[in-house]
Amino acid sequence: MVTSRVSSLGVWLLVLSVVSCASAFYIPGYSVTRYNDNDPIPLLVNKIFSDHTQLQYAYFDLPFVCPPSGKSHGGSPFGSGQSISLNLGEVLRGDRIMTSDFELTMGKDVECETLCTREISRSNIKWARNLIKDNYVIEWIVDNLPGATSFVTVDRSRKYYASGFKLGYRDISPSTGRSRYFINNHFTIVIRWRSAPEGGKVINGFEVYPKSVTAADRKEGVCPKDIHKEHEGLGLYIAPDKSKLTEKYAGLSYIPEDDDDDDDGSTLSIPYTYSVYFREEPTIDWANRWDLYFTNQEEGSMTHWLAIVNSLIISTVLGATVFVIWSRTVQGDIKGRGDGAMEKPKGPRRRSREKKEGLLDNADVENDADMSSDDEPAEDTSGWKLLHGDVFRIPAYSGLLAPLVGSGMQLLFMATGLLLLSCLGILNPSFRGGFVSVGMGLFVFAGLFSGYFSGRLYKTFSGTAWRKNTLITALLFPGLTFFLILILNLFVWTQASSTAIPFGTLIGLLALWLLIQVPLVYLGSWVGYVRAKPWEHPLKTNAIPRQVPPQPWYLSGPAGPMLTGLIPFAVLFIELLFVFKNLWQDKSGYYYVFGFLSAVSAVLIVTVIEVTVIATYNQLCSENYHWWWQSFLTGGSSAFWIFAYCIWYYMFKLHVTGFVSTLLFFSYSFLACTVYFLLTGTVGFLAAYAFVRRVYSAIKVD
Repeated sequence: MVTSRVSSLGVWLLVLSVVSCASAFYIPGYSVTRYNDNDPIPLLVNKIFSDHTQLQYAYFDLPFVCPPSGKSHGGSPFGSGQSISLNLGEVLRGDRIMTSDFELTMGKDVECETLCTREISRSNIKWARNLIKDNYVIEWIVDNLPGATSFVTVDRSRKYYASGFKLGYRDISPSTGRSRYFINNHFTIVIRWRSAPEGGKVINGFEVYPKSVTAADRKEGVCPKDIHKEHEGLGLYIAPDKSKLTEKYAGLSYIPEDDDDDDDGSTLSIPYTYSVYFREEPTIDWANRWDLYFTNQEEGSMTHWLAIVNSLIISTVLGATVFVIWSRTVQGDIKGRGDGAMEKPKGPRRRSREKKEGLLDNADVENDADMSSDDEPAEDTSGWKLLHGDVFRIPAYSGLLAPLVGSGMQLLFMATGLLLLSCLGILNPSFRGGFVSVGMGLFVFAGLFSGYFSGRLYKTFSGTAWRKNTLITALLFPGLTFFLILILNLFVWTQASSTAIPFGTLIGLLALWLLIQVPLVYLGSWVGYVRAKPWEHPLKTNAIPRQVPPQPWYLSGPAGPMLTGLIPFAVLFIELLFVFKNLWQDKSGYYYVFGFLSAVSAVLIVTVIEVTVIATYNQLCSENYHWWWQSFLTGGSSAFWIFAYCIWYYMFKLHVTGFVSTLLFFSYSFLACTVYFLLTGTVGFLAAYAFVRRVYSAIKVD
């Protein structure tokens, strides 16, 4: 027995190691863009974002950067400032990609090129300071690669990228002790390339090195005097006009930079320049050019493996418990009764008839003398066996349970498809916004599964208003999600952020929901309710429900599901640290270890099944047949602990500032926990349903 368990654990580890290898593989794209010498290379500008806030801004919406001139470059038919077509995922993640005035030519180095000189007011300076204070970074794109800041590991053995580069920086003034803010206005662009076997050159790296240079440190006020040396930074500060000082600042020669001073018409000139260098990088293949963006993430591989081993240990212990319950307890109880029949006690007439026929002896009559009627249960029937006439009784609020299970199946199909496609490499960083776009498509298509399972379960519950059940299934979860996003969008719109979903996109999402998903749910519900048969139960339900005896504290309230939810949460919480860091802190990066995530998710589902089966069995042994809702709540109860983890993460790990960013964090966290609750709750419900059907199908009632 021990040897078989050890070997099975070894097989699990082997499978998981193979799956985790998928984290280093992806399909980089359908075609490789090759450039010849002197071919133009378009540089696209996107947005700015920060780890300290959830608000993003389109690059050309900033009043202190060079606006697009509208001129075309490199023979392109589109002028600068032209919006690039985006998929749904890109729009939802806040991308606003446009063409720019940067001129890049393959193989041609540019020592210095002037972009523009921008005049900005005091109010714009104040906004720029706030953005720099929140550590905003800029995202540009060349050949589908985001402009990166280059770093090296502590031992200087490896190089890695962080997507984006700083908008500016701040330091402390040695004379006043106040913060000073400097804006980066010269960009050194490094394009790394290698020769392609088919001919031409391919880009395998895009680095941006920004710096701040004052107008006094430039040649004729344009290009820096020496690009490769340190320069005095261009401070975001306009000296006060003493003739216009208010009484508040009378007699002072300095206005605090963080003061809400009025815009008096004074401006600051910011000259923008850039340099371009092309450097050959023969050690990196085009197919592996994204690896540098994930070198820093791979340092946590050991932690991922520890998470998987921890999950396997928990799952194995629970699996052994389920094995004992099934093989020794349930089957033992059934086999102990011979053929598994649960015979009703014999009444006086039947015992008298069998005595006359010689089927009973005097000892049997004496032992049965205290039995009063045919309707009384057998004395040797105890625990879960007593519920054979009530275990399949229709639960309360079954009209709500069926739509929730249907929505859970829809989300389960979507999550499984996303993880599978990610592990296969179809969803990868080069497919910008692909994860969200494909997820939306899978969710809409899975409306068929949602309607089918909801309709068939509703029919099993003897429901008659199946069209009403269909509408609830199609509108409940998607409707709540849509209206929550709509309300959040109103707050984001007031901030003029690109995080806000455009009105046209909202109309498109509404049409996708009402015109495509709802009909698919209706079709699936029609098949599940009208065409398919209800799930048949192995035992009939008594006309009169039996009384449930007083229950232990952990079965009579929400405490039981809450406590059992700790076990699936223990399986997941280590991987949650990586997911949260990527989603809320390292928004410039991409979550790339889908192999590990898939392995942990698989173990999580197995753990949810095991926990729910054990909890359901304990409930039935307590003679409580109200297991339907309890199994659903038990399966999804770890969502409560995940939301509690979100609160802890916000308080001790994040540095989010502002009401809107905080509202977005908790709203999206609540929505994610709701998705998780429905998904795992459905898994737990179906596992408990299958377990109960299997247990009671072995029982025959005379």
